[in-house]
Amino acid sequence: MDINPLLSTPSRVRAKRLAAVLLLLCAGRVSLALAEENTVSSHNAHEDAPHSMKRLLAAGSLTVAMTELINAWSEQSGNVVEADFAPSGLLRKRIEAGEPAHIFASANMRHPETLHQSGLSGPVVMFARNQLCALTAPGLNIASADLLPMLLDESIRVATSTPGADPSGDYAFALFAKAEQLHAGAQQILETRSLQLTGGPDSKPAPEGRNTYAWVMETGQADIFLTYCTNAVLACKEVPGLGIVTVPDALAVGADYGLTVLKGAPESASDLALHILSPARQAILADYGFSTVTLPR
Repeated sequence: MDINPLLSTPSRVRAKRLAAVLLLLCAGRVSLALAEENTVSSHNAHEDAPHSMKRLLAAGSLTVAMTELINAWSEQSGNVVEADFAPSGLLRKRIEAGEPAHIFASANMRHPETLHQSGLSGPVVMFARNQLCALTAPGLNIASADLLPMLLDESIRVATSTPGADPSGDYAFALFAKAEQLHAGAQQILETRSLQLTGGPDSKPAPEGRNTYAWVMETGQADIFLTYCTNAVLACKEVPGLGIVTVPDALAVGADYGLTVLKGAPESASDLALHILSPARQAILADYGFSTVTLPR
């Protein structure tokens, strides 16, 4: 793919990255087809009827942004997408157990890479990034520099999602590990005291139509919730009294989101994946606070 020589150096790097991503996805489409070509039933699975339904399993933190994105693709292509949003680790287990799906959009790279390594999907590409923020209860005013002392305060209830099941919980525990470098014993204190209120198989769900984090905080289940900044923004829109604290650089943890097309998916599933990576649809992710990986600047 030719790269425009008039592009600035950063733009040229982004263009090359996008070209590599497109090649990966196309290679994934070809490799999956070759792996299946000797099986009639699998060959038929690749036949793509007009306006057929595609099944997308995606991280819960993508619910609002991805819903808008796939609605735009459905309107453009005529294809229908059935989307199911849940913690990425639980979705991976469902796929491994044989649940039908065509595309997996995870809040980390590890879960889709696990599927790829076990032969259940094509190559994995990063399609967005996120960051952890501290969502705070009404009236709890915390400066970014004071976040760690407040997390260690015994009177403050600190909540996270469930590690292992939900990457958000894994990222929060990575923050606890970083805290150990600043305060001896902090990691054990925070891991022991933190409340895993969301993202697990037995976590109590929020009422239908409610933002999970807004509901948890509004009902007084925690004083600080370590979650994605995109989740925190949506929660504050629903419950205006909530606050958002930027995690200081020494504790900052980034979240890389991975995308993969699953084995046996129809060809238009790869088209949807490319659609997600297109500048117009990356702009939708950016509108909801995600850092994008292919959007020109």
